Amino acid sequence: MPLLFVAASLLAAASPAAAALADQIGATFTLMAEQFVQAFQPVEGLVVGVDGDLVYIDVGGERGGRVGQELAIYRKGAEFHHPFTGKALGRYEDVLGYAQIRRVQARFSEARLVPVEGKPQPQAADGVRITRGRIKLAITPVLDLTQQKADLRRVPFMLATSLERSKRFQVVDPLTVGDVFANGEARVEEVLALPERAVRVSRRFEVSGWIVPVLLERRGVTYLDVTWISAITGTALFSHREPLVPASGAEAQRFPWEPGVTD
Repeated sequence: MPLLFVAASLLAAASPAAAALADQIGATFTLMAEQFVQAFQPVEGLVVGVDGDLVYIDVGGERGGRVGQELAIYRKGAEFHHPFTGKALGRYEDVLGYAQIRRVQARFSEARLVPVEGKPQPQAADGVRITRGRIKLAITPVLDLTQQKADLRRVPFMLATSLERSKRFQVVDPLTVGDVFANGEARVEEVLALPERAVRVSRRFEVSGWIVPVLLERRGVTYLDVTWISAITGTALFSHREPLVPASGAEAQRFPWEPGVTD
């Protein structure tokens, strides 16, 4: 079923108040999306040291290092050659683990080492990178911790549109993901708080991470809290929280096929 048709159908079923709240969430995330894009800019670097479960890499703040980034650690192997010309085309690579950055200095970063079972221990001069390819992710349904109880089923489609537009992410069809949660095969709370459950459901979709949108209220203000969950470890790497933009601001963010909000 086409994505636009699904989103339009969900809109038609929603009340004007629910539609307005969904618009506010979508518009608020649009203001936050660039932070996720910046956190996953392509980068190449080297391991400069390993100390137990910590790894130090030469990707610091000057080169775009940020707390919460997750980089693959790899080791170059033998060259491979063109079968007819014999010309060297590149080298094989073996992924040894992952580096989850937790502290950033100007010229280096300290990261948590997440080894891959059965692979050698990383060492100085091994490579680290965030891929130049589009990063595959999934978006959970909204976890609504407020008392508004609105129909927010179309919100993942809005977030997916914003992330896909950046050309940095490839988002799993929210309808497919939503069915897994609607059928009780997974719960948003599990992805957010139980690492082993998050890793298990990640394998189903073969993603690198999850976006978990949470709607919450503090002292009369409604916030959108968005957390990035690693598909490798199931742990939260970073999150951003913003108060919902006013409804008047959200109106400009509507999809072209949607009618305006009426009070």
